[in-house]
Amino acid sequence: MNNNSGIQIFAPGESFFHRMDGAVKLILLLVWTVVTFLFLDLRVFGVMLAAGIVMLLRSRVPFRRVVLLFGLLVVFTLINSIFILIITPRFGSTLTGTDTPVIPLGYDMINAETLFYVLTLSAKYLTLLPITLLFIFTTHPSRFAASLNKLGVPYKLAYAVSIAFRYIPDLTQEFRNILNALQMRGLGISRGDGHLWRRIKNLSLVVVPLLQSSLQHIELVTNAMDLRGFGTGTKRTWYMGTPMARSDKLVLCLCALLLVAAILAKGWRFEGFWYPFN
Repeated sequence: MNNNSGIQIFAPGESFFHRMDGAVKLILLLVWTVVTFLFLDLRVFGVMLAAGIVMLLRSRVPFRRVVLLFGLLVVFTLINSIFILIITPRFGSTLTGTDTPVIPLGYDMINAETLFYVLTLSAKYLTLLPITLLFIFTTHPSRFAASLNKLGVPYKLAYAVSIAFRYIPDLTQEFRNILNALQMRGLGISRGDGHLWRRIKNLSLVVVPLLQSSLQHIELVTNAMDLRGFGTGTKRTWYMGTPMARSDKLVLCLCALLLVAAILAKGWRFEGFWYPFN
């Protein structure tokens, strides 16, 4: 496996988030996710989304590195919203108790309550995006594995996580290589190479060689680890391991405060779906 493959995901930098302990960033991501799913309130999501964008900008991760994942989530959010509006055009009324028809569908009517619910749900998904991108692109796989082991995760499992992070770029490159080879042999997947179903069928032919190549990579890595005696000891050292800094402990405290504050706010004021036009 290429030792630099992990760097293809990791965006090197000197920001505060790059220096942050990998396990701390994972805890931040988990707390952020829990807090997001506690609420169904557009006001909360607006504040969290703004804070997440500020943190992502402060990390100075190049925009070209995040644009693909950003686009995929936006497309998923749009498709999800369309399905909700088509299948349950009056679902918002079950949350608010009111019904304000807006858009006729022929078989039913989309109401304002459902439109606002879809907007709120989309904001919930987008709220998770900046902090997820921050975790992915500022966390070096080896440092993350060392941090997990430091938190008590068995080193075999931590190393498996590191290998998974490192193998994703290799898998992507292998997919491109196989696709290019098939295209050179006349396999059409472009817009002008036939109808959509034919292009999808041609694209599916990549799966078998990609699976075979992946199994070969797994066998090579397994043999290399066996030859080096991986797993024979109960503990191991980490070349990329670093002690937890004072700033990391401060972030952990802030995560705990955020979680407690969210739970208290949920029970006190933000109990259900917020709809401002009731």
